[in-house]
Amino acid sequence: PHEKAFEQLRNGTADMLCSAWLPDSHGVYFDPMADQFEKVTVLYRPYAYWGVPDYVPEDIVSTIDDLRKPEAVARMEKRIQGIGPGAGISRFSRAAITQYGLSDSGYHFENGTLDDCVGAYEEAVRLGRWVVVPLWKPQFLHEKYAIRQLKDPHGVMGGADEATLVARHNLMQRLPVGAVFDLRSTYLGNEEVSRLDYLVSRDRLDPVDAARSLPRRIG
Repeated sequence: PHEKAFEQLRNGTADMLCSAWLPDSHGVYFDPMADQFEKVTVLYRPYAYWGVPDYVPEDIVSTIDDLRKPEAVARMEKRIQGIGPGAGISRFSRAAITQYGLSDSGYHFENGTLDDCVGAYEEAVRLGRWVVVPLWKPQFLHEKYAIRQLKDPHGVMGGADEATLVARHNLMQRLPVGAVFDLRSTYLGNEEVSRLDYLVSRDRLDPVDAARSLPRRIG
């Protein structure tokens, strides 16, 4: 879980994290100890959003607010299945339910595991049902499904974050100069992270083998 990773940084059992999504998703965990760490490099630029399968007509549902339309309420699954409570997308989703008044139309957000979230979406798509998925980019579902991002006029989903490799200052001081240079020069990008996620999560490749299959992004 997200909060446990930052707890390990805080209590000194970990010296590096790949990666902290800053400022919106993980700032609440990282900011109190930020002065102890260097932001080494930005690896990619993730963002959170709510999406629907592309077969849901865009003229009916194009924004989160549209979920309250009678024709959307009549067909949309009311359970919005999320992941763990400490994730940024989960905090944003709880805010969306409140700020858009969606509970009045029967919608509710549920925390769960990543498998719960993915499974609920894939089952709904298999059956051709209308469903909302609380998601983010990059993420492996985008490698297989066409998911349309809903506009967020109230801005509850936050902005684009910077997925930042963070390391304790005294660790960076101990590393060889060449290693520090390579770390600071590393960049992946959203598309490659999404592909890596798919190779590991769906094709069950070893993470090292998956990384080696992609173009080198150091230097």
